[in-house]
Amino acid sequence: MTGTAGGGLVSFNPYAYDVHEDPYPHYALLREHAPVYRSDEFDFWAFSRHDDVLAAFRNVDAFSNANGVSLDPAAYGPDAHRVMSFLAMDPPRHTRLRTLIGKAFTVRRVATMEGRIRALAVEHLEPALERGAFDFVADFAGRLPMDVISELVGVPRADRAELRRLADLVVHRDEGHFDVPASGMEAALELVAYYDGMVSRRRRSPSDDLTSELMAADLDGDRLCDEELIAFLFLMVVAGNETTTKLLANAWYWAWRNPGELAKPFADRRRVPDWVDETLRYDGSSQMVVRTTRQPIEVRGVEIPAGERVLLLIGSANRDPDVFPDPDRYDLDRDTTKMASFGSGRHFCMGAPLARLEARVGLEELVARVARYDIDDERAERVHSINVRGFGTLPTAVTLR
Repeated sequence: MTGTAGGGLVSFNPYAYDVHEDPYPHYALLREHAPVYRSDEFDFWAFSRHDDVLAAFRNVDAFSNANGVSLDPAAYGPDAHRVMSFLAMDPPRHTRLRTLIGKAFTVRRVATMEGRIRALAVEHLEPALERGAFDFVADFAGRLPMDVISELVGVPRADRAELRRLADLVVHRDEGHFDVPASGMEAALELVAYYDGMVSRRRRSPSDDLTSELMAADLDGDRLCDEELIAFLFLMVVAGNETTTKLLANAWYWAWRNPGELAKPFADRRRVPDWVDETLRYDGSSQMVVRTTRQPIEVRGVEIPAGERVLLLIGSANRDPDVFPDPDRYDLDRDTTKMASFGSGRHFCMGAPLARLEARVGLEELVARVARYDIDDERAERVHSINVRGFGTLPTAVTLR
């Protein structure tokens, strides 16, 4: 594998476990020596600089979503929309589907959920905090987003733990394997089958949940079909749940590693949104997404043919020193408005308001109850995925206020 720009020889394997443990030194080499990088082994190009990543997000004429956003061969191709919904579509299909979904999944609806999100956060936190020591992921960060998404779309409480287990399998990658493993494929099929049954039940007996509202969403007589509904529900549980779980744990971990920054929201709870946003920039749960070139394009003097896969390295864009001074410093006082964490343009993440709300509420409830905490770094374990970055296990001990 060689870097085709910058004159140096750079190696980048997004499947490698050492990259999952700490991708940022790898990104720094790419930005400096090969900002337009070519991997012959895995057949992709990669953009690592902020300007190039943002430009590609916004240029829907040159960069297509129609094959999906994942590098995995099993998830890439013209059928990607079956599980990635409108993430794997271009206009006008993308515009139609996102508009229909947007009629039910509104910012106003998300805002009304704050009270229920807070109640769920307290429900999970109180027994964990009473024990004094717990797994931040298993006992809190993994439960809150799953409950929020599940209540939103109408998944019964009894089914949620199993759906989260399946979602974890979908994103996990075994070392040395460069595709969705058999366990992940089986989990995806089980999730699709589950939501197929749920949609059928809602067709027969509508409820007051988002799934029923999506069924009723109407755009001049156009409505969502069952396949479109199932794909969106799959996207919600895999993308919406997993990324927010990792965001919460990443915030908890990096504040602990930076006591001076941790002190800011613990002294003033109004700083919790800054805590969330700096974590999104510094170590976001969504590290990279794929686009496919629609036409030949030149970037930094490098010619990329049509039909090529391009990795947009979001995690690298957020550490670009041309945009974020001293980017490897975790700093709650910095300006994060240019972060690439939720994309840009037509594909800006529809779930961004919900993710921010869940993270803010969860951390606020922690700050209200915890005086100080410690993490067992040696027992902490990261998940292994090329798209999602975060912890699978984060042992925590707390002292209450």
